[in-house]
Amino acid sequence: MNSYELFIGLRYTRSRQRTRFISFISVMSVTGMALGMMVLITVLSVMNGFQREIRTRILGVASHVQISAGDKTLDGWQEVAAQAMRHEQVLAAAPYINAQGLLTYGSAVRGAFIRGILPEQEERVADFARHMRSGRLEALRANEFGIILGGQLARALGVAVGEKVVLVAPQGQVTPAGILPRLKQFTVVGVFNVDHFEYDSGLALVHLEDAQKLFRFGEDVSGVRLKLKDLFRSGAVARDLSRAITKPVFISDWTMQHANLLRAIQIEKRMMFLIIFLIIAVAAFNIVSSLVMAVKDKQADIAILRTLGASPRSITGIFMIQGTMIGVLGTVLGVVSGVLLALNVDTVVLFIENLFGFKFFAKDVYLISDLPSELQMPDVVITAVASFALSLVATIYPSYRAAKVNPAEALRYE
Repeated sequence: MNSYELFIGLRYTRSRQRTRFISFISVMSVTGMALGMMVLITVLSVMNGFQREIRTRILGVASHVQISAGDKTLDGWQEVAAQAMRHEQVLAAAPYINAQGLLTYGSAVRGAFIRGILPEQEERVADFARHMRSGRLEALRANEFGIILGGQLARALGVAVGEKVVLVAPQGQVTPAGILPRLKQFTVVGVFNVDHFEYDSGLALVHLEDAQKLFRFGEDVSGVRLKLKDLFRSGAVARDLSRAITKPVFISDWTMQHANLLRAIQIEKRMMFLIIFLIIAVAAFNIVSSLVMAVKDKQADIAILRTLGASPRSITGIFMIQGTMIGVLGTVLGVVSGVLLALNVDTVVLFIENLFGFKFFAKDVYLISDLPSELQMPDVVITAVASFALSLVATIYPSYRAAKVNPAEALRYE
């Protein structure tokens, strides 16, 4: 490309059009691209943050890999844990019992998932100790029948640390009067809050030995939970363990246990990208409109350039530079504003919530109450490249039209 083509293209970008409407459309094109990119980068960052928060909070109480005997109880869990610990990726193992029951306090009744744990081993595979709001995980002791409740569950029952609740187990007792439910009184020794509604509102922890007695597990457990060095290798570790463990067991990893939720977040992220990218596409069509009218406005200039020896290719280059500069300006403004908003979206949302008095995210619907954001450079780069490429494509047709202008026809009425 010759230097004069670049000079004229940049001059046309800076100069005022004879028709103000053309300049207005150019400004709207830049604004549309910048707004589209700002929204797209912010939405992708929020989706990344949402995925990170859900994964972190799920894995704070769930396990990276879970070994169980399917619908049966697992006997000899110590041997299974020892075999699993031989894998280089396994950091810790802890037994557990999963059961369901009803918790009652006064007239309040709530269903709950009961998890029997060994506190000293559970701390190695989960983050309950870090999320305790009152009491300590070590307060669960064998044969003392203590219980730790999720924050929402404790609030629904109206209980506090030190008070007693009654746990109704589904395994009944056969008596002359018929089958009666098994009841046991537990003392609340702690409350945790992981900021994940599903667990905070429905999970209760008891000591493993107490759960074995209440739910008649004997010496057996439901399974063994594992913590890995790299949680993203959980699938490969699960496959390795299925060959290494001699007992007939069922092994699942966290991606299988929460597959629907994680897949839904990924699909939602892709669909949001496509939908919001249409905003940028609309702005690109505005570039086409502004350049077509600019070509019409500059027909006399084009004719003079052609008579001075400019080739059709040079005319094409001039108007492609003009359109590209609109795309570059919109892309730069969009990237800067999008990055700034993505990094400060929590502050902006808090301001809007306080201003209008409503919550964007209800905790019982979205599992989290705050708006997280995680800016990832690949998202920014992909968005910027795609937007610039779209604006570049939008300059092709108007530039081609400019190259086809007939000098004689253009200068006839000048």
